[in-house]
Amino acid sequence: MKLSKLLIANRGEITIRIARAASSLGVPTISIYSEDDSNSRHRLATDVSIPLKGRGVKAYLDQEEILSIAKREGCDSIHPGYGFLSENSQFAKRCEDAKIKFVGPDPITLEILGDKLRAVLLAESLGVPTLPGLRKVIDLKEAKEFYSKNGIFLLKAIAGGGGRGIRIINSTEELEAKFKNCSEEALHSFGNPNLYAEKYLPVARHVEVQILGDGSGKILHFWDRDCSLQRKNQKLLEIAPAPFLDPKLRDRIISYSLLMASHLSYKSLGTFEFLISPKSEIYFIESNPRLQVEHTITEEITGVDLVQAQLEVASGKSFREIGLEERNIDLPKTYAIQIRINSETWDQKGEIIPSSGKIKVFEPSFGPGIRVDSSAYSGYEVGPNFDSLLAKLIVHSKSLEFSKLIYSAYRALSEFRIEGVKTNLPLLLNLFKRKELETYSVWTKFLEENIGELLISTQEDHKKFNFESEQNVDLENSKIQEEVPEGLIAFHSPMTGNLIEIYYKEGELIRKGEKIALLSSMKMEHLLHSETTGIIERVLIAPGKVVSEGETLIWIRPEDLEHSSLLPAEEIDPDKIRPDLKEVLDRLLLNEDISRPQAVSKRHKRGQRTARENVADLCDTGSFIEYGSLAIAAQRRRRSLEELIKLSPADGLIVGLGTVNAELFDSHLARISVLAYDYTVFMGTQGAMNHKKTDRFLEMVESQKLPLVFFTEGGGGRPGEVDVPAVAGLDLYTFRTYADLKGKSLRIAIASGRCFAGNAALFGASDIRIATEDSNIGMGGPVMVKGGGLGNFSAEEIGPAETQTKNGLIDILVKNEEEAVFTAKKVLSYFQGNIKKFEYRDQKILRTLIPENRLRSYEIRSVISSLADTDSVLEFRKDFAKGIVTSLIRIEGKPLGLIANNPTHLGGAIDAEGAEKASEFAAFCDLNKLPILFLCDTPGFMVGPEAEKKGLVRKAAKFFEAGASLQVPVFTIVLRKGYGLGAMAMAAGSFHSPVFTISWPTGEFGAMGIEGEIRTGYQKELAEIKDWKERQILFERLIKEAYERGKAINMASYLEIDAVIDPVESRKWIVRGYNSCI
Repeated sequence: MKLSKLLIANRGEITIRIARAASSLGVPTISIYSEDDSNSRHRLATDVSIPLKGRGVKAYLDQEEILSIAKREGCDSIHPGYGFLSENSQFAKRCEDAKIKFVGPDPITLEILGDKLRAVLLAESLGVPTLPGLRKVIDLKEAKEFYSKNGIFLLKAIAGGGGRGIRIINSTEELEAKFKNCSEEALHSFGNPNLYAEKYLPVARHVEVQILGDGSGKILHFWDRDCSLQRKNQKLLEIAPAPFLDPKLRDRIISYSLLMASHLSYKSLGTFEFLISPKSEIYFIESNPRLQVEHTITEEITGVDLVQAQLEVASGKSFREIGLEERNIDLPKTYAIQIRINSETWDQKGEIIPSSGKIKVFEPSFGPGIRVDSSAYSGYEVGPNFDSLLAKLIVHSKSLEFSKLIYSAYRALSEFRIEGVKTNLPLLLNLFKRKELETYSVWTKFLEENIGELLISTQEDHKKFNFESEQNVDLENSKIQEEVPEGLIAFHSPMTGNLIEIYYKEGELIRKGEKIALLSSMKMEHLLHSETTGIIERVLIAPGKVVSEGETLIWIRPEDLEHSSLLPAEEIDPDKIRPDLKEVLDRLLLNEDISRPQAVSKRHKRGQRTARENVADLCDTGSFIEYGSLAIAAQRRRRSLEELIKLSPADGLIVGLGTVNAELFDSHLARISVLAYDYTVFMGTQGAMNHKKTDRFLEMVESQKLPLVFFTEGGGGRPGEVDVPAVAGLDLYTFRTYADLKGKSLRIAIASGRCFAGNAALFGASDIRIATEDSNIGMGGPVMVKGGGLGNFSAEEIGPAETQTKNGLIDILVKNEEEAVFTAKKVLSYFQGNIKKFEYRDQKILRTLIPENRLRSYEIRSVISSLADTDSVLEFRKDFAKGIVTSLIRIEGKPLGLIANNPTHLGGAIDAEGAEKASEFAAFCDLNKLPILFLCDTPGFMVGPEAEKKGLVRKAAKFFEAGASLQVPVFTIVLRKGYGLGAMAMAAGSFHSPVFTISWPTGEFGAMGIEGEIRTGYQKELAEIKDWKERQILFERLIKEAYERGKAINMASYLEIDAVIDPVESRKWIVRGYNSCI
């Protein structure tokens, strides 16, 4: 059935847009306008225009009058547009009762989705993720309780949208005022003052999905839009489709939207809106069951006239009848952006200052790919009673190269000309010059957090494409103002708006900084503060009046309170502890060891230190600051708050920032991040808040590239966290985030006592693993082992330190926690920089350490300690893969990683474990930018059946891969044997790969071990000699010849190595090579 006559119950550009769509369908239209809106161009866009009684927003909310006009004019349908009555279920029901089609969802759908709280509950019932919050209408007392338990949160109006009725609650001090203002704004804007509380997500993208339903359960989607660039929760820029959105996330939010819409048998246009966190977590926040302001860009990328489609669905047509059922809705290969040009400016604090007056010049941009939806025109009088939107500039780019869209939009903005009233065009132009826009590295608070920089530039920074007017002056509302009497100071209105309240009466004292008046402008309430201390002499404007920018509101007689009899000067005691500070200090004191003597005593009896003692010992005195210290276990539903504060200080996890070794390095190099599980709190287990704290902190660690020390003692996941709705909790990001720090932040883990399950996983994922002799480390503790039907074992039987040292898990084994902290500090020093003061042994000792008898072994660690700076050698994994020695060392104070063959184990041959140890250490050094020194003395890779059982081929290949991928400088010194593939692996894959490959005089070389080479190459000749003595004489002669051929001096003469040096010169070569590269 075709619509016969349509009343458009709205104003401005959206009325014009709807009228055009209806006209294309041959439907006559009627517009309405308030008494103060008679100069709006929308009333000329329809066939008939009828005045309303009343002024401002209230006139457009008068259901009785609007329905009366519709009936009187013979309308069979009403389109509410957006805002005003568009989400009012009562109005939709009244239209239905009057046999008038409401162009939008049915009343039941509006009742559910128009109530933001009910929409969230619907989402939760369908398994759609939402932000935590109170799922009911709340009063001020409940809001305070929510803040005390959860901290910063969002106060939101249940009804409406458009960014109104939303406040961020940062403290209890501001809560009462914000609650009152938010409720009043919601009542004024939507007729409903009710509020609810929801978690605040400070960094997120805002993405919405556009859908159209025909009422039968069939739902079409028209992809998505990104609305992240907002001011005061109101969208400023929208882009379709959402740029750089992970396809998997896109699929999920579209699926969630279709699920909810189908459940409701949704009819008409609507959007489902989501926040996406930096960790790609999706949260449904609300649905807007109406035509959206930003529908324009979806029309541009899909080619579908959404308003026409909405009208045709309202007339009863199916998707097939309007040509949409078989429509190909593949992801568009174009981008479109909508920019809202508003009559407003911003101050340096980020406050919006609405402007009004007469538009002198209005010249929109035009050309290919440019569309402007607006009701403004030259001569239009902009007032304070309506939204500040002057025009929507829509730019469409047919390229998938996102930067082209940004460049095109900037050009179109530069060509847009408005004079006579202040606008946000300068701010928008500055925004489009930001590099973040090209990569779309933005979030919902981007504008507010960068407003200072965005306001710095001026119009002169942007090319002009228009001629100036002959008289380029703003047309102000000229109001005659009384002259300010001598001795008084005038308080002016900073903007045009409605004066809601004056907080002081004549004759009362006001102090500088106190609130003086409340002003409403462009849908936002603005609290004004006095800049003077004095007596209110006269109030010139009564509340309820419209005031202009700069108009005088109040006269104040200044008072010097210090010398005034009105109020004695207040002496400030800097040592006085205010009650609010005392509350914080008392609470923090409960976390300290001094407040927990029983837990501390129990810990000391076990021969261990507390987590706070370990952290204090690690960090330089006074440098540690703690994050999340007020967290407690997520068990409020089963324990009292007082009990949880006592049982779970910091929820069993201490995290924060400090410095280590600041006496040796500057403060930047000495910076460190610390995490420490507290075994005295639920045995160091990982609770919900504990995980949340970890995730937040690790995100910060990654962004700042901080080294990290993690005390991992504890029993893994914690049961009984009843406050968090979860089945298994397998969707948390802690372990992924920590693992992803590899190569970004140095991770040092310290295990002491019991370290099981999740705690063990974090220990194992660390770059350097330090453990005490009493440690037990395993992926499951005794209870888990027993629960798996694997037997009864004590904690001491699971993963003892001796076992975990031999299998390579533990890098450095120490006696106790004190030694562990000392070792961690030493480890950190290698990655903090060079040390200026150092000592070393007389290098002549190096000439004596390799035996003259080439068959006699020697102790490689003596060579290393003699070569390196005194006390600078720190060996890793000493008891694992004993054929390879890996250490951190210093040469002239410069840190290096060292990999050496051990001739006392298999004669220096590299077995599977040795190859694995060497390749992992080389990769570790490379990731952490440490040059590597190889000390080579190997007959090659180990061979034989037993060697191959341990995966030698695979691990040997990994050693070569590690060498080939090294980006740090590599130096190789051959001490004695340099044979075959093993020797090549000790030189990053080739003797010509390192910065230098040099040899001591004892060096000997060959494609394989000399004995093996002779037996293989001369097998036939030796076999032909029957006499054993003669055969042995030939064998020894051939060996001697091969040895002479492979001597270091001969090797160097063929340039296969770079030099043969006196061992005394080794440090000189290393330092010269180091300095030449770094």
